[in-house]
Amino acid sequence: MASKINQKEILAQFYDDGVYSVLYEQGAVSAAFGCANGQQAYAVWQDGAALGAKDVDKMVHVLELAAQTGCPVVTFYQSAGAMLAEGLDALTASAKLNSAIAQVSGVVPQVAVVLGVCGGTSALAAANADVCIMAKGAELFFTPPFTSAAKGDKVESAGTAAAAAKAGVAALVADDPAAAAQAAAHVAGLLPANNLAGSACFDFQQPTAALKAGLTPAKAAAALVDADSAVELYAGFGKNVYTALATIGGQAVGVVATGEQLCHNCVAKASRFVRLCDAFSVPVVTIAGTNGFVPSTSEDIAGGVREAARLAATYADATTARVCLLAGKVVGPVYTALAAADLKIAVEGCVVSPLEPSAAVSVLYKEEIDASDNIVSATNAKAAAYTQEVCSAQAAVAAGAADMACTAAGARSAVVAALDMLRTKRASRLPKKHGNMAL
Repeated sequence: MASKINQKEILAQFYDDGVYSVLYEQGAVSAAFGCANGQQAYAVWQDGAALGAKDVDKMVHVLELAAQTGCPVVTFYQSAGAMLAEGLDALTASAKLNSAIAQVSGVVPQVAVVLGVCGGTSALAAANADVCIMAKGAELFFTPPFTSAAKGDKVESAGTAAAAAKAGVAALVADDPAAAAQAAAHVAGLLPANNLAGSACFDFQQPTAALKAGLTPAKAAAALVDADSAVELYAGFGKNVYTALATIGGQAVGVVATGEQLCHNCVAKASRFVRLCDAFSVPVVTIAGTNGFVPSTSEDIAGGVREAARLAATYADATTARVCLLAGKVVGPVYTALAAADLKIAVEGCVVSPLEPSAAVSVLYKEEIDASDNIVSATNAKAAAYTQEVCSAQAAVAAGAADMACTAAGARSAVVAALDMLRTKRASRLPKKHGNMAL
């Protein structure tokens, strides 16, 4: 695939008006600098040949330069691997690159665009980027699929972009290299240039639909964000949570919207996305409305509790502006995990409760319900009354579980107002090396 990709054509798709300055023209790695979606950015290009230590040094130098100048780095991956003739020099070079990626992480955005073969240590580097984009037909793997198949471990679509998306590695899959470059430019423009820059602002149009009950996570998000502004990330992974970069009132934000039930993959996806937004102070808008975490011992063993703890810690630890829209059922642990926000907005019709209302009344009014002629009807009647009196939007505001209430039709206006209030938020963490959340 590498031989079919024209560098000039792809970079022309990435950079505004196809204008850029070239760095390192000779060798397997070259670089460029220009404006992508209005954002100054570096691009690192691999031409498909094997990489030597000097080629990797170029990549490291661009990362260091980007950190010093405060500009994003977009790396286009396609390589036949390391030059084996260089022996351990190639190995130490790859370790140096991984170290540089880690050091720059959270300083400037790093976007990986996989256009061809990306295996071994290159796959490690691409997966460590803030956002990994793959073109259909590209390959990303640790173990070459044909090697694995020869050992009897043959897996359909192994190493493909679809498999990387399903595994939660590829955040976006584009139809072709040109579309991947355009997607990278869009993402680079939505993210701040660096961790000290403010969120980008854009012209915008109002959404065409309003928030209402029963919407899918994607449609609920579309009712809040500016029309045609959303770029969904990780669509192939944890499908009961929707995560997207978008704009609301022209301001770049990250949106998390929950589905019916949250599995451990859904929760891991949300944590990863919120962590990205927090690293660059992109405001996070959470649309919470779910039946909760999947009630399953098997799910717990698969990592459900660990990932839920990670989600709660990620939200609580974030210093970026956080707005939580309580738009449906938000009960018990889900409220604890998702509602760690600067401003919480309860939408009329939501249910905010420490326990499922029917379970709560079966404890609170056990004797009265047991004494009734019809236990089911009595339980339902008590649950309805409990929901109205204790779990409603107005009750949540009165109890301090929410800061304000709004109608479904007024949800976007309420979120816009909340973001405006938080626009000048300043926060700092207690002095420490780093937290120790359940990664």
